[in-house]
Amino acid sequence: SVKELRRGYVAGDSKANPPKGAADFTAQVIVLNHPGQISNGYTPVLDCHTAHIACKFAEIKEKVDRRTG
Repeated sequence: SVKELRRGYVAGDSKANPPKGAADFTAQVIVLNHPGQISNGYTPVLDCHTAHIACKFAEIKEKVDRRTG
C-alpha cells in the first residue's frame, strides 16, 4: 500500500516483474509539499535507494487537487 512506501523505496513485483532501469517511463506522482507550480520541463531530483537522479517531466498528462479530487 502507499502508506508502506518511504523515501528511497522502489515499488514493484519482485517475483513476477521486478523493476529495472529505463530511459523514460510514465508515472503517477504524488507531491506532498512543494512551494511553487510544477509544469512540463520541471526537473526534480529523484532518490532511488542511494542514487540521486535528475528526472525531467516531459509531459504532465493530468493534475488532481488532493483537496477536491
